[in-house]
Order: sequence, then C-alpha cells, then structure tokens
Amino acid sequence: MKKYTNTGSKDTRSGFGAGMTELGQKNENVVALCADLIGSLKFDDFKKNHPERFFQIGIAEANMIGIAAGLTIGGKIPFTGTFANFSTGRVYDQIRQSVAYSDKNVKICASHAGLTLGEDGATHQILEDIGLMKMLPGMTVINTCDYNQTKAATIALAEHHGPAYLRFGRPVVPNFTPADEPFIIGKAIMLNEGTDVTIIATGHLVWEALIAAEALEAKGISAEVINIHTIKPLDDEAILKSVAKTGCVVTAEEHNILGGLGESVARVLALNTPVPQEFVAVNDSFGESGTPEQLMEKYKLNHQAIVEATERVMKRK
Repeated sequence: MKKYTNTGSKDTRSGFGAGMTELGQKNENVVALCADLIGSLKFDDFKKNHPERFFQIGIAEANMIGIAAGLTIGGKIPFTGTFANFSTGRVYDQIRQSVAYSDKNVKICASHAGLTLGEDGATHQILEDIGLMKMLPGMTVINTCDYNQTKAATIALAEHHGPAYLRFGRPVVPNFTPADEPFIIGKAIMLNEGTDVTIIATGHLVWEALIAAEALEAKGISAEVINIHTIKPLDDEAILKSVAKTGCVVTAEEHNILGGLGESVARVLALNTPVPQEFVAVNDSFGESGTPEQLMEKYKLNHQAIVEATERVMKRK
C-alpha cells in the first residue's frame, strides 16, 4: 500500500489560522468575526494585519451570525469563528434563517469539535454538528483531517459562493496530506487502493484509517481508503466506484453514529448498490471529560476499532 508520512504533528485549528492569514493578504473582501476566542481560533495574525476587517463580537454568537449575514449584502466574505458547539447548536436558528434560508455567503468555521476537545467535557464536545448542518438546504459541510488540508479548505471556501460549515479541532494530530494538494470541494481523495473492503473516513479518523489499512494488509486484507473531507455535497461517484470493487464498507468519523458521514454513505448505498456497512462512530451518547487519547480509546474511535469493524463487515459479504 502507499505510505503516508507524518511530516510533523500540528493542530488543525492552526491550519485554519494559516489559511485566514493568506486570505487576508489575497482577498480584501474576506472579513473575520470571532466570539471572544481569538487565540483558540488562531485569528491573531489576521487581527494584527487587518484590524479594519476583524470584528470581535464577544460572547454573543447569535449576534455574530446575524452580523456576518448582513456583511455579505455589501459583498464581504465573512468567516465566523468559535467552538463547534457554539458555532452550531447555540446559534442554529440564526444559521437556519439568516444564512441558509437566505442563501448568504457566510463561512461558519468551527474549532474544538468532537471528543478530541478533551477535558472540557460533554457540554462542549458536540457530536451532532455535522448532522445539524448537513440537513440545512444549500449548506456545504467540510470536515478536514490535518493542518495542510484545513489550510487549503479555508482558502478554497473564499472562492466558493454559498453557506458553508468548516469543522476542525484542537489536538495536535499527524500532518500528512501534501501541502500543495488542491482542495476540491465535494471531491473525495483516494489514499490507498484496495480490493477487499472500502474504508471511508473523515477528519481525525483519516490517519487512523491509514494505520488500520497497514494492520489489515499484514492480515492479508486489501483495504481501499478514501478521505471524505466534504460530507455535503458527498462524492457519490467515488463511493460507488469503490464498493463495486470491494463489496463492503466501513465508515469512520468522530461524530454521533446518527446523522453523520456514515448515514450519508448508507443513503448512497441504499439508493444504488446495497452492500454490508459497519460504522465507527460514537454510539448515540454524549462524551465526557478526559484526554483526547483516552476518549478516542474508550469510545472506539481509533485504528483498532476500524480493523475490528472491517473483520465484521467482511463476514457479512
């Protein structure tokens, strides 16, 4: 199988910050709004370099979304930033009415998503945000896997017209995607070709899927690994082409098993080519306080869980 190298672990939120720094230099219509979390969202450089285009809204997330929607009317491209829980759950009404229904060009950027937020616990570890956002008509939903991909996605969103949700995280994770790899919204990335099982992963689970593929290779199982960074619009063609070869699927995500990537893939399969599918996801529960490593182990969101899911799904072929 193709080998991917961790070129140096970084947090994905820093990729967002780097993307915003570059956008600030390249596109004068890009503006940034933050809900009292400049350091956490890595907005420091953008604020320093473009103070006239940075708006500190304070702990008033609903107001932030409303202001962002208004700014689009004047041709601005607003990027809002706060924790994922506050970016979606706290302001869902404003996103639905003022952004999605009104088809405003707002980029809702969310850090500290999922269990890997860690010690802050269940109140902050939103695991249903992908489901909330993908159900909004016209909303693009992106969940990136590492620093390089997050930076590229941030830059790509400035050229994409329409409401969008960009999800990333706090922990340091392997940075393995090429820095010059084009980010094409809605286009899956084939990481490893295989013939026995299709592993479709998103976000922090993409690296774990690659580790799982190596372990499976040692067991004589050929795993195809696909990075789905865009959950909506989903790359149906890539999914169907892969399962035509392998005949079974494992989906892996740091999200509730209900409403996330796995269910989107299951819909595509049900409508086109029903094949056995296993889900690696949080099994309809809230999280809890702990280190990211402890939580990913306890909630079975790691390469070992992907290996076990693969062994189960292959028995069902």
